[in-house]
Amino acid sequence: MIVTSQPIQSNHLIRNPSNKMMTRLRSLAGKAIADYAMIQDGDRIMVCISGGKDSFTLMDVLLELKKRAPISFEVIAVNLDQKQPGFPADILPSYFESRNIDFRIIEEDTYSVVKRVVKKGKTMCGLCSRLRRAVLYRAADELGVTKIALGHHQDDMVETLFLNMFFGARLKAMPPKLLSDDGEHVVIRPLAYCRESHISEYAQNRQFPIIPCNLCGSQENLQRKKIKAMLSGWEKEDPGRTERLFKSLQNISLSHLADYELFDFKSLASKTAESP
Repeated sequence: MIVTSQPIQSNHLIRNPSNKMMTRLRSLAGKAIADYAMIQDGDRIMVCISGGKDSFTLMDVLLELKKRAPISFEVIAVNLDQKQPGFPADILPSYFESRNIDFRIIEEDTYSVVKRVVKKGKTMCGLCSRLRRAVLYRAADELGVTKIALGHHQDDMVETLFLNMFFGARLKAMPPKLLSDDGEHVVIRPLAYCRESHISEYAQNRQFPIIPCNLCGSQENLQRKKIKAMLSGWEKEDPGRTERLFKSLQNISLSHLADYELFDFKSLASKTAESP
């Protein structure tokens, strides 16, 4: 079931937060959007709001860019109420209405499904994420959106790179722009160039009504927690390392890796060997 607000006219957007951190985040997001052609004229963008600092910041950044962009696009905030016990269902509607932000609240009891399927003591995050994605994709179809915006930032992407390498034996990260497996939805991550520390600082200054992500009672994703701690330690020893790791994802040399399905190693031969 979708609970909808009254339509909001585009000229009733938020007042520009005049602070240096917003300027930095907006600039970095604008560059990422341009580099990956994330937004086109006429797009209707669904911003997935979890209630955390990242998605709140993403909403602010996109609304600010909407004012300044040479193209026209719509922004709609969408939150999935998964019926977790203790979820403060009134917080987000009140917040969006106070700022005249167009929004939808989707009510879907995925919590009961996850609790029934996942064994006690096991993390619920994987199944919860898959169910949440399916519901949001369906909502995107119903709302006629052309892009789905997620609040993942640069640190998330680097962490995912190491998670996949260490625990999945795959050289794979989190792309700034993604086409869903069925080819029906385009997912964008405008905060791809933004550091988590900057987002945290901005969110603290803005005093967003943060909703904790541990309401389900599940354990924190311990693997990601370990990777985050590892990267944090590296960053203290060598400031800027996380950013350089991210830039390495943009500067790939297939001939210097080892995937023989992506690069034709078998036909490599020296000119001498090729001579009759």
